[in-house]
Amino acid sequence: MDMTELARWIAGHATATDDHDTLLARFCEGLAGAGVPLWRVSVMTPAIDPTMRGVSLSWHAGEGLSFVANPHGAEQESGWRLSPIYALLERNETFGRWRLDAPGSEPDFPILRDLRAEGGSDYAVHIVGFAPGTALRGVAISFCSRAPAGFADAHLAAIAEILPFLTLAVAKIGLTNTLREVSATYLGRSTAERVLDGQILRGEGRAVPAAILLTDLRGFTALSDRADSADMVTWLNEHFDALGDPVARHGGEILKFLGDGFLAIFPVADAGALPCPVCGSALDAAAEALAANVALNARRRAAGLPELAADCVVHFGTVVYGNVGTGRRLDFTIIGRAVNEASRIESQCEALGHALLVSDSFAERCARTLEPVGVVELRGLARPMRIWTLPPG
Repeated sequence: MDMTELARWIAGHATATDDHDTLLARFCEGLAGAGVPLWRVSVMTPAIDPTMRGVSLSWHAGEGLSFVANPHGAEQESGWRLSPIYALLERNETFGRWRLDAPGSEPDFPILRDLRAEGGSDYAVHIVGFAPGTALRGVAISFCSRAPAGFADAHLAAIAEILPFLTLAVAKIGLTNTLREVSATYLGRSTAERVLDGQILRGEGRAVPAAILLTDLRGFTALSDRADSADMVTWLNEHFDALGDPVARHGGEILKFLGDGFLAIFPVADAGALPCPVCGSALDAAAEALAANVALNARRRAAGLPELAADCVVHFGTVVYGNVGTGRRLDFTIIGRAVNEASRIESQCEALGHALLVSDSFAERCARTLEPVGVVELRGLARPMRIWTLPPG
């Protein structure tokens, strides 16, 4: 495959798909087929992600591909500052080359010493910047050879000729993946899929039967009045992890955080199926979330830190799942009577002495044995509602 044919294939592949694995493998195989003595090629890009600062996709001749997510943290930052890419960026340079097997020399960077120990002879790296405005500032692509003579000038020229096509493809795929992941981070994955599918018009939505889970931290406001703000953020995130992870694990999705609580939804595909497996999952999520919060409070108490109890409600009803807001600022959420009812029930947790309350409409769909709490008057609702909870133990 010559460079023109390879460039044409890269453009077509990146236009039609977001498959970065095939892109890098075919790119490397095309260069190797043209006589470039490649052993290892690595593509490194930053990420806009709460769990990782960047990603690396590497190709090894005869071994295939490997993917590494580089997490946030001081250790990762320290390693990054000892890399040849960081050194180039500090010097405002976009290309660097190091002979790894020069007699009597020791490579300056740990990664280059590791590559030499594995038989690497020559290492070159290109840095290409992207358009400003996001944390996706560019891409670094490194090339390493095991050939005794390393890269000849003709090999480096072939790489430079085809590189703009690869970096453009990487930029397109990276931005597409970032759009998906950032949308999922802030909206929830299924909601993000709806938005990216084009469901973006205000007022657009559909009625869906769903189990609703609403949770709230008791005493948060009073604690925030006397605690350091930074500490409050840390503590709040710990409680949200405890309460939110079971929701995701059981197939629910957190739609929004409401200060010191959140609203989650478990859409029900077949409302006529009884007992309802989705409602069973929502109840399991609620019970596990409260148990995790109790365990967290035990650890916090042992450390001499303040505790925050949690209240949780599960309810069932038909809600409108869609866009509300102003013309240019929308919220993709659920609205309807069932949401209001869940909020009214949650406000009764402390008075009724139960951390978990289950509505009557939810209870009648649930296979688990429940314990009656009583019939209560709920503000704004025309008639009283029977409330349930899980029996102790």
